[in-house]
Formats: sequence, C-alpha cells, structure tokens
Amino acid sequence: MHIYFLGICGTAMGNAALLMRALGHTVSGSDTGVYPPMSDLLRDAGITILEGWDATRLEKLHPDLVVIGNVASRGHPEVEWLLETRALPYVSLPELLRLHILNRRQNIVVSGTHGKTTTTALTTHLLRAQGTDPGYLIGGVPLDLPSGTAPGHDGGAFVIEGDEYDSAFFDKRSKFIQYLPTLLLINNVEFDHADIFRDLPDILRTFSHVARLVPRNGAIIANGDDPNVAQILPAVSWCPILRVGTGKHNDVRIENFSEDSSGSAFSLTWKNQPWAAVRWSLPGLFNARNAAMAATAAALALHPKNPPQFSPAALSTFQGVKRRQEKHIDSDRLVVIEDFGHHPTAIAATLESLRARYPRHRLVAAFEPRSNTAVRKVLQNQFQEALSLADTVFLAPVHRAEKYGADCLDTAAISSALQAEGKTAVAAHDHEDLLRHLQETVAPASASQPALVVFFSNGAFGGIIQKFVQSLR
Repeated sequence: MHIYFLGICGTAMGNAALLMRALGHTVSGSDTGVYPPMSDLLRDAGITILEGWDATRLEKLHPDLVVIGNVASRGHPEVEWLLETRALPYVSLPELLRLHILNRRQNIVVSGTHGKTTTTALTTHLLRAQGTDPGYLIGGVPLDLPSGTAPGHDGGAFVIEGDEYDSAFFDKRSKFIQYLPTLLLINNVEFDHADIFRDLPDILRTFSHVARLVPRNGAIIANGDDPNVAQILPAVSWCPILRVGTGKHNDVRIENFSEDSSGSAFSLTWKNQPWAAVRWSLPGLFNARNAAMAATAAALALHPKNPPQFSPAALSTFQGVKRRQEKHIDSDRLVVIEDFGHHPTAIAATLESLRARYPRHRLVAAFEPRSNTAVRKVLQNQFQEALSLADTVFLAPVHRAEKYGADCLDTAAISSALQAEGKTAVAAHDHEDLLRHLQETVAPASASQPALVVFFSNGAFGGIIQKFVQSLR
C-alpha cells in the first residue's frame, strides 16, 4: 500500500511514516519545514519527501491512503483537493495507527500533561532490557533506543505516547481516544492546550473518556498524588487501578528521594514491600515519578500475576530524551542546559531541581513563550511565579504575538513584577536582543560566581541557544 503523509516532517508524523515503512508500505509525503534530523531519517528509510503544498501531486501520485496531520486545516490546497474530488481515502494519524497497528497489540498508552515522552521512552527501555521486542512510537529523540519508533510484532506490547491534543481538523477528539489502551498511564493532569480546551473540567472530561476504553483485563496506572487525576478515578469500576506516588496511600511508593549534580537516588516499594533501589543520572522528583510509572507498567505487562517479580534495574542505565535537560556546557564555572519546558508547572519543577543540584550557582532562566497555551495570558501569573525561582530571567518575544491581541502573554508585565521582587529580569525585543543580554550578564557573572543557564522552549528559540554556546566556547 502507498501511504502519503500530509505534514510528514513533524515528530509524530515522521515517526509514524517510518513505522509504516518498516511494516513494508511505500511511503511518501509533503511538508514545508523540511530539515534534519527528521528529513535525513525519512530519506535514509527510502521515503520520498516533497517540499511545499501542491494539490496536483496527489492526482499524479494517486496514493492508496492519505494521512492528514495537524499542520493541515481548511484552506490547505491538498486538503481542499481531497474534499472536492473525494478521489482518495484519508485518515488522521491516530486513526491510521489504530487501524493498522494498535488493534492487534497490547497497548501501553502513556498520557498526562507532563512527562509523556520520557515515560514512554522509559517504559520501552525497561521492556527491551528484558529481551522483549515491543513496538513503540515516541514523540521525541530517545537516547537509549535505536530510533523513535519500531513496529514490534503482532500480539505483543506497543508503547505509545498518548497525546490529549486533537487528531485533525475533521476529528477534534483527543488522539489517545484512538489508541485502545490495555494499560493506561495517567501521569498528571493540568490545564493546557488553551487553543482547544476551555478549562480544566474540559481536559478532565477527555481523560475520563480514554479511561473508559481500558478493558477488564487491563489496568490504569495513575499518579496517586495528583488531585486532578483523583477526580477521574472514582468513576472507574471496570478495571484495576494502581496508584503511584510519594503518599502512603499509593500502591507503588517513591521513598528516600535525594539529588545532586550527578543525578538522583530513590527507592520504590510495592504495596509496602521493598521493590527496588535506584541511582541514575536523571534529575528531579518528577523524573523519579516517571520512572515509577514506567516500572509499574513494565511489571504489569511482563508479570501480570506477580508484578513485583519484575526488576526495574535497567532504570540505572537510562540516559533520557534529547532536549529534556540536555547539557550543552558542563564546567565548574558554567553549566548550560536546554529543556523542552513550556508549562509553568514543568518550569517550576525543573528550576527547583536545578537549585537543589547546583546550590552555589547563579540560576539564569531564559524562556520562549511558544506553545498554544504559553502565548496566552491564561497562565500569566503561574509563569511569573515559576520563573521567580530563578535569580535572573530573560523572556523572549511571544511567538507570533500579532495573532493574539489582548489575549497575548504580557512578557513586559512579568518582567516588571519579577523586578519588583528583586530579581533581574528582561523582556527582550527580539531573540538577538535576548542573546546580547545573556552574553553581557553571564560571562562576567561566571567569572566571579558559577552560573547555570537553562533555556526553556518547545521550539528552536530563534537559534540563539547554539549561538550562545558557541560564543562561550
């Protein structure tokens, strides 16, 4: 079958295209943002990438199926041709996965506002360490796996990142509704995706919908410390629930957590019995929770009758995911880290962890408001509170600010409020202005006091991370 991906170079679409190619299909696709590493991975797999949008190419290629990604909406030339001619069948990405892979697998669906990519990679890493051959689809670049995706085998486990964002312009349901979970992980739930969800109850509603899809012989693995997750669980009576967290009521408990500049350590108990002691390179209690969720999922998948029989020893070798607290410089006087953080809770958790690990360093945070929630005022106070955990804050311009008018995040107001708290804070006019402020501030500071600079963005940050690192080297 010839499958054509409309928007093929996105992380999820590109990995799904690689997955279909690995299953033996002919794959091609189009996109406007064609650049490495995804473009190289696709071409190396024998996938044809066509740059730009052109409705006539669909008529010429005449693929058997078109997969429409979130990049395409009404007005898109290839979409309009599909709707007008009805010449070719089309599906969303989640529907493609359900029809061609997930309906024949024991699916481990990793959901939650934060930590999905890391927890999906962790679960896959633990299963592979036991000699199994799970299929997986990860929305990032895992450092411990040969790629972001693998087909696995029919009837086996398939680990997938369960995104609550909508599926396509013609299907506004959350992606994870199509993912047929056998094991559903709910890592945390907060308000996010302000462009498609009205409020927190709206988010909770979609998580309750996916919870209804778990079969009686499956299970829900839930963050037992999260009050929002707790609102979903009382209605669940059709499958077991295992709670994971630090509180004494949890089935799997994280205890004795500590961290330093080399990583962190903690222990796990299963229903009050010792299970594992972990020392690894990843920082933060939030990553310890990701590990506990992943270990619980792997234990249930491999030893459903006696889960504690599973040993999560392979956690100690897990390296992480690219752009999740990725170090670009690590010296005695200066540390530079890039992080995918774009929600105030995630930013606050990372800054708290960095403060604990580097107590002598001046903590400098640079934040680019880019996600569909971060660009809006809806979480302005929360962003201010989170960023106040740093000593110095640099705010990049809001991505495509002209689209949001009065609803746009006010970086100048956040800067002024932080200054009133005694912080050094700058709302930059553009990325180059931010880079200049960083260079002027950090280089002298690192001469007298160690400095740690962390960049928060779910985008490219205008390319200044690489420029900053190169200028210091």
